[in-house]
Amino acid sequence: MPARVSETYVLRTYPFRESDLIVSFFTRDQGKLRGVARRARKPKSSFGSGLERLSLVDLSYSQRETRELVNLNSCDLLQSQFDLLDSFEAGVALDYLAEVSDQMLPPHEPNERFFRLLTAVLDYMHERAPGCTWAAITYFSLWATRLSGFLPDLAHYPDRNLSDSSRELAAAMLRAHIADLPARSWTKDTALDLRRFLIRQMEDHVERRFHTPPLLEAL
Repeated sequence: MPARVSETYVLRTYPFRESDLIVSFFTRDQGKLRGVARRARKPKSSFGSGLERLSLVDLSYSQRETRELVNLNSCDLLQSQFDLLDSFEAGVALDYLAEVSDQMLPPHEPNERFFRLLTAVLDYMHERAPGCTWAAITYFSLWATRLSGFLPDLAHYPDRNLSDSSRELAAAMLRAHIADLPARSWTKDTALDLRRFLIRQMEDHVERRFHTPPLLEAL
């Protein structure tokens, strides 16, 4: 059972037994996987802070064809999102990015464009530009829905709750290159208008309702 090393985003972790964690993670080359990080909850764990939500790591893991869960061996931290946690708004946005990714990505299916989407959005949030949190989550929602294959053409979508200006903005963003976050003036109302529509679209295609949108709307 040879070990594999992949560039990985950690999506979610769950306690397992006394000191282990179940980890849902998204690799660049193998797609979304789940595995067991043994003794990860102990103070002297070799995983350190590498299993925090949306940490970018080089993850070493071993996989057997007959088992659903892989065994996580170690990880080297490449990028942490810790410096974003001084903002409650950004913290809720990180929850949203991780939750949507975990729910929408099918297991064992590589998705290079979705991986680059996460990278672009997180890099943009680290710039700390005014309004960047709302711009980031709305941009992510548009492209996550688009890359999952069920977003309709917003330029012709008959939704009265979506204003003409927001529909035109959404259509323009869909035509933008995925790695280039558009330089636009964003407000909370503009972002909420688009995000409510996109959440309705996404929740039609996942097993349960998302938890973080009500928190975002309350900010």
